[in-house]
Amino acid sequence: MRRFDGRVAFVTGAAHGIGRATAVRLAAEGAAVVVADIDGEAAGELAHTLAEHGGGALAVDCDVRDREAVRVAVAATVARFGRLDVLVNNVGVAGEWDFERTDDEEWARQVDPTLNGAVRCVQESLPHLLHAPGGGSVVTIGSVNGLSGFGGEAYSAAKAGLVSLTQNLALRYGRRGRELLGTGPGWVRFNLVAPGTVRTRAWTGRGAEGLAAMDRFAKEYPLGRVGEPEDIAAAVAFLASGDAAWITGVVLPVDGGITAGHPPFFYAEP
Repeated sequence: MRRFDGRVAFVTGAAHGIGRATAVRLAAEGAAVVVADIDGEAAGELAHTLAEHGGGALAVDCDVRDREAVRVAVAATVARFGRLDVLVNNVGVAGEWDFERTDDEEWARQVDPTLNGAVRCVQESLPHLLHAPGGGSVVTIGSVNGLSGFGGEAYSAAKAGLVSLTQNLALRYGRRGRELLGTGPGWVRFNLVAPGTVRTRAWTGRGAEGLAAMDRFAKEYPLGRVGEPEDIAAAVAFLASGDAAWITGVVLPVDGGITAGHPPFFYAEP
C-alpha cells in the first residue's frame, strides 16, 4: 500500500524502538519521513537507510523538552519538504517505579518529555497541519499504563494526560479548525495508540533480567506474547492514513488483550 504518497510525517523518538518501526512503516507506504531524535547519530543512520530505499528522509536533532529545538526541527521539515501532514508523538520516558522515592526532579524527568513534550510538538506543528491537504493527523503513543493501574505513577500519569490531551484536541481542531483558518481543509485528527509491553531496548537493554521479565509478562497476555514495535507501527499507520478519515479522538489499545481482562483469573477453576 502507498497510503502516504506525497505526504510528510514527523516522528519523534524515531531512532529506536517503536519510533523507528513507525518511521520505517510510514516510509514504506510512501511518506517522506522526518526522523527526530536526541540521538542524532542514530537518527542520521536511519534517515540515510530510508533514503537509500527511495524514500524522502530528513534527520533532525530534537529534544522535545526544549521548545526552541522543536520549533527549529519543524521549521527544517517545512523548509525541506514544503509541508507537514502527520505528527507522531512517540517520546516517552519511564524511570523510578517506587512512588515514595519519586521526588520532584524525578517526576519532572518522566512527565515533562512524555506529556509536555507532546504539547510542544503539537503546538509548533499545528500551523502546518491545519493547512495539510486532506487534513492533518496527529497520532500519539500512549500506554495501557494511562488506562489502568499498572504501576509507575509518574509515567502512568503522563500517559493518562496524553489521553485527555488527545480527546480535547480532537474536539478543538475538528470542524473548528476550518473556522479558525477560513480557508483550506482546516481540520486535524488526533488519535492515540496505547501499547502494552513491547519488545524495545527499555527491556532488552536490561540483558537477561529484561528478557526474563518479558517472558513472565507474555504469560499474562491473552495472545500469549509481548508486542513488537511493528505491531504498534501498523496501528499508527492506520490511524494516520486516509483509511481512518472519520476517526478522531480515539484511544486504541494495541496490547495483546491485556486490558480486556486478566487471563489467570478468567481461566481459574470455579
